[in-house]
Amino acid sequence: MRKRPCGLERECRSVEIKWLEDFVSLANTRSFSRSAVERRVTQSAFSRRIQQLEQWLGVPLVDRSTYPTTLTAEGRRFRETAEEVLRLILLERAELRSGRAQGQGILTFSTLHSLSISFFPWWLKDVESGFGPIHARLITENFHDSIRMFAEGDCDFLLTYEHPRVPVLLDPERFPSLDLGGDRVMPVSAPDEAGAPLFPLPGGSEKPVPYLAYAPETFLGRLVSVLLAERGEALNLAKIYENPMAEAIKTMAITGRGVAWLPGNTIRAEIEAGKLVVVDPEAVIDMRIRIFRNMDKVRARVERLWTYLKDHTDAAPTVRTPA
Repeated sequence: MRKRPCGLERECRSVEIKWLEDFVSLANTRSFSRSAVERRVTQSAFSRRIQQLEQWLGVPLVDRSTYPTTLTAEGRRFRETAEEVLRLILLERAELRSGRAQGQGILTFSTLHSLSISFFPWWLKDVESGFGPIHARLITENFHDSIRMFAEGDCDFLLTYEHPRVPVLLDPERFPSLDLGGDRVMPVSAPDEAGAPLFPLPGGSEKPVPYLAYAPETFLGRLVSVLLAERGEALNLAKIYENPMAEAIKTMAITGRGVAWLPGNTIRAEIEAGKLVVVDPEAVIDMRIRIFRNMDKVRARVERLWTYLKDHTDAAPTVRTPA
């Protein structure tokens, strides 16, 4: 007869790494709402996961009667354990990935979702035409996580957008970078029957323009938020949709749901086909595309590619955006 597992074994199998990450985030922010945003889940789901961790441990970790949120004595003790466990797991993952990549000659790139679709394939093709074949592994994350993974050594290179108001805060000595060209974030909407924007800006206080927004933790979400804050009451928008993915927002704009700020490199074909039109040229935002390398990565193939990129600044394709 098959032996049933004991209760302790069942409990051990149920713990999840994301619970530890949630708890460390809460310990740092001292706010359930801020940590929920940081962890990209609803506040109710985040709170439920903290409760599941407490149930697994059998002790309360958080004093919910105080504001800002504070940890119990057990929570303060367990915080050190959780941080150390996560540190060791991430360190081991980085070492395993690095060893696997070294053995296979893989170059790893951390990048944003939109760049992985609209820029990276064409850039890689142009680079390979002079450098030779590249065995690339692409890791796509949001702005914060892509930088974190790169800085922690999980990747050889970071490919990202950059703007003075949304800087990439990396040590230039340890993480030098190269400018690969520019792009523009443009407010667009579907056209009406006459070819004019279906949703012209600035909109009115009684009839605001439906706005298709990025999730706040994304680079484009932060950048567009800066513009909207600067324009203030000059724009009358009503957010009706939020998504971290530019491609998803583009589809919503094409179907006539509202105005979206999209990178020109992602909508060139739709502009040329008349599926999207620029709503307000004054609300366009210029930004750069940069590639960073990690100086801690001293593999020969990393060095070769970086040397090639420094010597061939025209290896990157011209980023053509709609006029």
